Amino acid sequence: MDIWERLYEAARTQYRPAAVSPFLYARHVVCALESGNGEIYTGFCVESACGVMDLCAERVAALQMYARSGQTVVRRLMAFRDTPPSGGGSGMPCGACREFFLQLSPENRHLEILTDYAKRETVTLEALMPGWWGWERYRENGAL
Repeated sequence: MDIWERLYEAARTQYRPAAVSPFLYARHVVCALESGNGEIYTGFCVESACGVMDLCAERVAALQMYARSGQTVVRRLMAFRDTPPSGGGSGMPCGACREFFLQLSPENRHLEILTDYAKRETVTLEALMPGWWGWERYRENGAL
């Protein structure tokens, strides 16, 4: 079983779309990520009537990783609804998630995001965020 299949199987168990209340809907997008040390963490999205409280599956998985282990580096990530990413932009993290991962660690620029499960096609976070504004701050702080 390759890493992408392991990530798919881990995320798939989280997929259980449900209305939590008349104001909250959850588990209709899921994510699994591989941390810098090879551990797998999962997350699911939560959407609310008040968008400011929404959480994407990718950030929930990353926060699980950080809360449980203190890690900030992510090697690989897969996100999807009811089927694994199949190209054409499916499985892509939103802009807020992309920003969050870069702010979490400069090493996350190397993060591989699965874009097509069947073909095992990926894209790096750095390729999705050319000219990111935060590189200068990392340089000023000696992190690059």
